[in-house]
Amino acid sequence: MPILPRDLAGPAPSIVPSDIPALSDDECLLRLARAIDEHDSDRLDEVVRLIGRLAVTIE
Repeated sequence: MPILPRDLAGPAPSIVPSDIPALSDDECLLRLARAIDEHDSDRLDEVVRLIGRLAVTIE
């Protein structure tokens, strides 16, 4: 297996989802609580994105 050179000083891709608007943690939690409380299956994608955004914050 060949050794591939890596530029460790270069920019790394962001792990923050780009499809979520910039929200504070509190705003994100409020939107998540509202989406879950409404039991609307059409909002599942939003719920997943909000959970993913909070998971990135926790890491």
